[in-house]
Amino acid sequence: MVFADLFFLYFFLPLCLIFYFACKKLENKNTVLVVFSLIFYAWGEPLCFFLLLFSAFLNWYAGRLIGQFKGTPAAKTAVAAAVVIDIALLMVFKYSGFIVGNINGLLHLSLPVPEIALPIGISFFTFQAISYVIDCYWETVEPQQSFKKFLLYLSLFPQLVAGPIVRYSVVMDEIDKRRSTVDDISEGAMRVIVGLAKKVIVANNLYAIVTQFFGNDISNLSFLGTWYTVIAYSLYVYFDFSGYSDMAIGLGRIFGFHFNENFNYPFICKTISEFWQRWHISLSTFFRDYLFYVPIFGKPRKYLNLFLVWFCTGMWHGAEWNFIFWGLYFGLFLLLEIKIGKKRMKKWPLWLTHLYSKLVIVIGFGIFYFSDLGQLGKFFLNISGISMLTNGNSFADIITWNSFLANIFLIIFAVIISMPVLPKIKYFFFEWANNTVYTTGKMLGTVGCAFLLIMSSILLVDSTNNPFLYFRF
Repeated sequence: MVFADLFFLYFFLPLCLIFYFACKKLENKNTVLVVFSLIFYAWGEPLCFFLLLFSAFLNWYAGRLIGQFKGTPAAKTAVAAAVVIDIALLMVFKYSGFIVGNINGLLHLSLPVPEIALPIGISFFTFQAISYVIDCYWETVEPQQSFKKFLLYLSLFPQLVAGPIVRYSVVMDEIDKRRSTVDDISEGAMRVIVGLAKKVIVANNLYAIVTQFFGNDISNLSFLGTWYTVIAYSLYVYFDFSGYSDMAIGLGRIFGFHFNENFNYPFICKTISEFWQRWHISLSTFFRDYLFYVPIFGKPRKYLNLFLVWFCTGMWHGAEWNFIFWGLYFGLFLLLEIKIGKKRMKKWPLWLTHLYSKLVIVIGFGIFYFSDLGQLGKFFLNISGISMLTNGNSFADIITWNSFLANIFLIIFAVIISMPVLPKIKYFFFEWANNTVYTTGKMLGTVGCAFLLIMSSILLVDSTNNPFLYFRF
């Protein structure tokens, strides 16, 4: 089941809300959320439902053992066993085919390549489980004694299948003590609608541009056509994933949970380091906290750990070489920025820092898109202009120009709202202004959200499939 779906919006979610708010005791509310979360996951993954239950039981029990044998070798054994099994399951379901295929190619073997369906959201709930058992071992959280409450944490449907990666420490108090205020419900609903509009109105239309130009062989695509499409793709990934995160955070808010932000207007960054402080924050902080400072051969090794973090960041996104190259690509620029130093980079002209960061980011999304390495090579030839010399490709073409004119307002709108314009408007109406302006802002916000919901619903009527990009991870 996906959020950008009429069945979810107008049947599943309202039904869940009715049962949830009909309960007076928090324990019963939690039971409702567990039941609906398991239905949500099992809807499209009935067999993988048991994998989720196994993961939940394994890590819950490991947490209890860690708490019982705190500070002893038995606790270390429990956390190690849980993490190893978690990673092993992830490797089997997500990477076994990739590993065997590469072994066959490297050693010229004919081993059967496993074709295992990837459980939706396995990367997200596995990382949440790993963070929980490690935090229990580090004694930053107390082990959860109730399996039902831990299952609620791991399976909570707003963030189950595509994040953000929610730490147990963020929600542990709210599992036992929370309430949904009128402001929570109002703010959460508005956040859900804005996220839905990002996906259905903006991201889906941007992706139509991408499929038009990158959907087939790009050998003859012009220089400007390649740049135009990869910029559209960069915006698409942002609106698709941040739209899902908005919906997840908004849904959590309705139920009284306060998830951390996952995006903070990443395209306004001036360096690649700043970009990763603003993009997919839950993933970057996960690797920072659980891998970057991990001692290797007895002590932290800055550059080796940096390599491991960005290798794993790439691998996390998929079992393809382009994702590994994508992770190492960003790791290389982060290493370069470390060598240059923050003080020196602050002396660069503002236009230069923005030009540098946007070029690196946009080209990086080209690497992210092309899992076919042959197509990836053609992408680099096109975007660098070399294909104009070697293949006779044109600098520009009429098809690209017509597409740009047809989508110019979409592109301009996407660029504008990828910057922190909405928070400034919200600040003016709701925090800085007087009562009259505040009331006007509330009315405009309500009308605007109603309009976005109607528009999104109309667009969803003719749509048969609206998966979010990060469902595949």
